[in-house]
Amino acid sequence: MASVKTRRRVWRPLAAALVLLALPLGAYLCTASMPGTSRREPPPPLDEAQRAARQRLSADLDVLAVEIGERHVGLPRAYERARVFLEERLRQAGYEPRSETFDVNGRACHNVVAEASGEGAGWVVVGAHYDTARGSPGANDNGSGVVALLELARRLRSDRAELGLRFVLFANEEPPHFRTEAMGSRVHARNARLAGEPIVAMLSLETLGYYDDTEGSQQYPPPFSVIYPSRGSFLAFVGDLSSRALVRDVVETFREADVLPSEGAAIPGWIPGAGWSDHESFWLEGWPAVMVTDTAPFRYPHYHRDSDTPDKIDFDRLTLAVDGLAKVVRALRAGQRYSGVRLP
Repeated sequence: MASVKTRRRVWRPLAAALVLLALPLGAYLCTASMPGTSRREPPPPLDEAQRAARQRLSADLDVLAVEIGERHVGLPRAYERARVFLEERLRQAGYEPRSETFDVNGRACHNVVAEASGEGAGWVVVGAHYDTARGSPGANDNGSGVVALLELARRLRSDRAELGLRFVLFANEEPPHFRTEAMGSRVHARNARLAGEPIVAMLSLETLGYYDDTEGSQQYPPPFSVIYPSRGSFLAFVGDLSSRALVRDVVETFREADVLPSEGAAIPGWIPGAGWSDHESFWLEGWPAVMVTDTAPFRYPHYHRDSDTPDKIDFDRLTLAVDGLAKVVRALRAGQRYSGVRLP
């Protein structure tokens, strides 16, 4: 019989090999089983209505990233200007926005909330953070997510639906508040849980505006480079394992819109990048949530830099992303597919 040391010398390399084989297989099971077919053709040209939407997106982003620029608790005047601007845009769209105010080290911080009621119980939440990293005007991170939210708010205001729709513009997503109790999304999700609000699904719009068709422009945490495209031309939908049903239905609906290439992943939350936005706050409260993103630092060379300016944004593809997301939100509100949460 072989000695214990001999067996260890044999089994350790074999175990390591099995782990290496299991990682790509696990990635495949988490990602490649998404329903529908991702668009392969170039994006379609914009029609007249889409060109008008493109202009609104561009104008709103100019206010945020050029007129206001860097915005966070360290620059309270700019932060306040951003909040006032967002509330004004939501009022113009027909909402009555409210501030969800909370204290961070003696400073008042504000989430901006706007709602359209549904005919039944339950909420679909669409969120985006409006603060920026220090030293960055935040055109893509996260001005692109904010202006997409504003355009969705305009478009969906008059819809009649089973579920209510809540738009939340979150404060304090960026460092030093990231993954702390001072994040606006942590405050909102915790308050909603304490109030017993039935949140059915949450979409976090996080950096939506940068696309690159060149080979090698897209990076990933290992082992996902084995599965995903090497060109940064797609929009990504990311959830944790408990949000898998939501991820699948969101991806399927978005692909039916046939506006942009798309990839979906339901993966463990500890994988780098999986929880890097406000959706994680909703996971922590037990609600399904999905990050919608161009993958940020895994693609965008201007991430958290002073060069994150509006000229880097592909407004045509951002406009098409909003079109697809409008279809997604309407399907969620109608309960056409997703039923992963039982309402109280």
